[in-house]
Amino acid sequence: MRESDTTSGEARPVRKIIHIDMDAFYASVEQRDNPELRGKPVAVGGSAERGVVAAASYEARKFGVRSAMPSVTAKRQCPDLIFVRPRFEIYKTISRQIREIFAEHTPLIEPLSLDEAYLDVTENLQGIELARDIALRIREKIRAETGLNASAGISYNKFLAKLASDHRKPNGQFVISPETGPAFVETLPVGKFHGIGPATAAKMNALGLFTGLDIRNQTLEFMNANFGKSGAYYYWISRGVDERPVRANRIRKSIGAENTFSTDLTEYGALAAELEPLVDKVWRHCETTGNRGRTVTLKIKFADFEIITRSRSVPAAVANREELKRLACGLLEAEMPLPKRVRLLGVSLSALQAGGEPEPQLTLGI
Repeated sequence: MRESDTTSGEARPVRKIIHIDMDAFYASVEQRDNPELRGKPVAVGGSAERGVVAAASYEARKFGVRSAMPSVTAKRQCPDLIFVRPRFEIYKTISRQIREIFAEHTPLIEPLSLDEAYLDVTENLQGIELARDIALRIREKIRAETGLNASAGISYNKFLAKLASDHRKPNGQFVISPETGPAFVETLPVGKFHGIGPATAAKMNALGLFTGLDIRNQTLEFMNANFGKSGAYYYWISRGVDERPVRANRIRKSIGAENTFSTDLTEYGALAAELEPLVDKVWRHCETTGNRGRTVTLKIKFADFEIITRSRSVPAAVANREELKRLACGLLEAEMPLPKRVRLLGVSLSALQAGGEPEPQLTLGI
C-alpha cells in the first residue's frame, strides 16, 4: 500500500505509527502499589483543600474528576475521593522501563510525557508485519512487567494514531486505516482535535466550523487567513493527512509548574509564597536532568480566567534555585498591584541547554 506525498506527489510506502498511552498512569501506579486504593476513586496531586488534580483513577472519572481540575471541585463532585501525593521518581522509573519495551521494536520513539509516546514501526526490529500485532505485544509486555494497562492507537500518521488510542480506552487498541481515516475525521468535533484548544475551537465555531468536515469544506487560503501558520495544519488533518515524522529523542523546550489556588489571592506576600513550591518543582527537574535554561516565564491566571505571561531572559543559563526564584519574584513584583484577584500562578524555564537525557515538554501541576 502506498500514499502520495502532499508536497511532491510521489508515492511512498504507508507509514505504520503507534501511539501508546498508559491508562490513568499516576493513579494506576498508586493503586498497584497500595491495595487499599484499588477499586476506589483516587486523585494524584493536590489535597481536598487546595491544588489541582494531576491524575484521576477511572473510578474517580465516573464522577467527572479529571486532570487539571481544582482539588476542591473534584472533592465536591466525588466526596469519597482519596488524594495521594505524587511520586514522580517512581513514575519516571516505570516510564524508563516502558520505554525499554518500546526499544525492543523500534529506535524511532518520540516520548510526549512520562505516560505516552509515538512509535514508528514501519520498519520494526522484529520483522512483524502488522502494526496492530506489535501494539498488542507491547501492551502485553507492559502488563506482564509493570502490572499496568496501556491503550494503543495504530494508524498511518501521528494525528490519527493519537485519536485512535482514545477510542478504546482503557486497556484497548484501535486501528484507523488509510481507507477509513478521512471518514473518521469528518464527524469529529473540532474540540476533539489534538492541537486545537478551547480558544481555537471557539473561534472555529464562530466561523461555522464545528466538525472535521466543516474544515475540509474550506479552502487552504481561508484557513491560512483565519488561523495563520496553523491554518495549513488544520486544513490537512481534516483530510486525514499529517506528514510530521516521529522524532526520536525529542529535546524538551521548557519545564514548568503551576498551581490553582483554593482561594483567589491579591497580596504580593501571599503570591510570592505560592511561587516557592513551583520554583522547587522546576529546579528539582533541572537538577535531575542537568538541563539549564535562560528564559524564566511567569504565568498569571486571574479570577475571570484571563491569562497573562511575563518573561525575562538572562545572558547565561540560570545557575541555581535562588536565581530562579529571584527572577520569578521579580516578574511578579513588576506586575504589582494586580488589577484583579489571581486564581493560578505558573513558573517555567525555557531556552534549555541539554545536560541530561532528552525528554518531552512537561508541565507539573501541584
